[in-house]
Amino acid sequence: MKTTQTWKIGDCLQLLPEIPDKSIDLILTDPPYGLNIASTGFVGGADSNTKNGKLTAFGIQEWDKAIPTKEVFKEMFRISKNQIIFGGNYFIEYLTNSPCWIIWDKDNLDSPFADCELAWTSFTSATRIFKWRWNGMLQEDMKNKEHRVHPTQKPVGLFKKILMKYSKEGDAICDPFLGSGTTLEACQDTNRNCIGFEISPDWEKHYRKRLRLDNAKLDAWTT
Repeated sequence: MKTTQTWKIGDCLQLLPEIPDKSIDLILTDPPYGLNIASTGFVGGADSNTKNGKLTAFGIQEWDKAIPTKEVFKEMFRISKNQIIFGGNYFIEYLTNSPCWIIWDKDNLDSPFADCELAWTSFTSATRIFKWRWNGMLQEDMKNKEHRVHPTQKPVGLFKKILMKYSKEGDAICDPFLGSGTTLEACQDTNRNCIGFEISPDWEKHYRKRLRLDNAKLDAWTT
């Protein structure tokens, strides 16, 4: 099955209105939590981003100083049939009650970092736990270890498992906060179509490399 993974660089609040009502099968996204962690340039454990045994920065950025506005959430709900939103516990005022939360167990053992992360979903099925180690140099799939280039990067393997559980091949997936592009790659690997937005132009070349593309164009269904 041929699928497409495409993106636009810009503020998602300005770009989401281009997408028709309920034309997206699933929003899968990880918005800024407003914790200001991007100002440190790194988060998590030491991994390939180390030099002489010390953490090196991903780059000091300002995008995590505040959570997205209510209008962004309204747009996400308008365009999509279902939603999975990581960090849902930080956006309670924008969300409805849900019986189906996703718990990402990071298998961190005695790490000082969080044992898990929560994702709110619009589904009515039971809460599910997805276990995927993501502890610095220790990753679930060590044979296909991912290079971590973003302070809040999510593992492709985790997103692939979520997509296969909550969507089907050929579905249209949207991620308004692409970051490092995990959703794009996970959709490519699982035969889903993906449209994403990212406010920072610095990620443009990274997406092309990650998806092994020479260029990317938006499909007609997104306009």
